[in-house]
Amino acid sequence: MWKYLILLQLLSANAYINNYDPLSEQYINNINEKQYTWKAGKNFDKSEWSRLRKIASGTWRASTDFSRSFYQPGKAINTEVIPEHFDARLAWPNCKSIKQISDQSHCGSCWASSAAATMSDRICIKSNQNLQVFVSAEDLTACCWQCGNGCLGGEIPRAWVYWQKFGIVTGGLYNSSQGCKDYTLPPCEHHVNMLSRPHCENLTLDTPKCVRKCQDASLKYEHSLTFGQDVYQFLKEEEIQMEIMENGPVEGAIDIFDDFFSYKNGVYIRTSDHLIGGHAVKILGWGVENGVPYWLCANTWNTDWGDGGYFKILRGSNHCGVESQIFASLPKF
Repeated sequence: MWKYLILLQLLSANAYINNYDPLSEQYINNINEKQYTWKAGKNFDKSEWSRLRKIASGTWRASTDFSRSFYQPGKAINTEVIPEHFDARLAWPNCKSIKQISDQSHCGSCWASSAAATMSDRICIKSNQNLQVFVSAEDLTACCWQCGNGCLGGEIPRAWVYWQKFGIVTGGLYNSSQGCKDYTLPPCEHHVNMLSRPHCENLTLDTPKCVRKCQDASLKYEHSLTFGQDVYQFLKEEEIQMEIMENGPVEGAIDIFDDFFSYKNGVYIRTSDHLIGGHAVKILGWGVENGVPYWLCANTWNTDWGDGGYFKILRGSNHCGVESQIFASLPKF
């Protein structure tokens, strides 16, 4: 029944909404009038539109042949052991990284920021919540030339292959002093909450230079490297759920449509046909809200976007491609 209602929601919304400025109050109001599963609100000023189009296109979808090379059908899954709701933050409460929301700044590095966050979670989980290690999004963005083009985008599976083959040093969010190389691009102000941040439009989109040296001179780069094991892709809903339950969050990609920028809460189901680009996120759980199944995801646009930096998206129908590019690996100790 919910699938039929959602189809009607999409058809009616698309016919009416697409004529408006996507960051305008009028556009937001019409989103809320035409659907019931999620709430839209103002996250960005209208002046941010050109910048948002750049940072929301940071994930390039890898070719099907390359992606599927990492897929290995697993053993039969007993779906009875999969709960209706799961949240990695509650399953592993002592892992600090799981509760952390990053800010990719004026840079299309979502592919690296979400990968580093997911890797950090998995290190903690595999260590029985003892190792609080943060993997450096800065090191991955700047040094993985095989992944793509830094702040101009990259491919998710190549980030995980890079972790396996070359390693990524430790490092946390901007000015966090959480390892060898913290993220050097500062969070920026979107002109909605008027916080004390630099204006986003005053920042460049330049990729940080690859410097194989720790910011803290007392730390050695080669001693700060973390490594992953074999990379895997997960395609089926139950496979994704079991992987999250057993080993922690995974990284996935979604197609961004222009209504997504205004998400506040609820289960996101797109109301627009205007595709902006590909975006990488961390998937850390699932559930059902008002009868609608969802994936729980962490975004990389700071905590003043969405639901404290998180969002829910329709689960089980590859909505916005969410189930087609999911990758992870185990850390190597």
